[in-house]
Amino acid sequence: MSAHPPWQPPPDFGEEQDSPVRPYAVTGGRTAPRFKLALEALVCSSAAPPHSFELITPEYAAISELCRQARSVAEVAAMLEIPLGVARVLIADMAAEGFVRLEHPRLRAGRPDPDLLERVLSGLQRL
Repeated sequence: MSAHPPWQPPPDFGEEQDSPVRPYAVTGGRTAPRFKLALEALVCSSAAPPHSFELITPEYAAISELCRQARSVAEVAAMLEIPLGVARVLIADMAAEGFVRLEHPRLRAGRPDPDLLERVLSGLQRL
């Protein structure tokens, strides 16, 4: 049993989901992450406190809380109900600032491990 209750988004999170403007506004209009970030990469909240508290946005807080348990980039996007591109930009920014740690999948012949992909697919189907 997890020490933390299941993650629930704040009541006002994603309030403007009908408009694509809000999600992309949180990325400053950027549609590409700072570095290549696979959808199956695992995201974990950093154990160390962030060095700059003014950088904490509601989106960063939600991702940080959600990723107390390792989640794939795809799971984060699905659970927060935000576009995958937005999730990639936010997670890459958070990793650059030290808010989250990333574990990139090991590749076999240039492709992700099939077992990892199965786990990601299974997790997404449970949503």
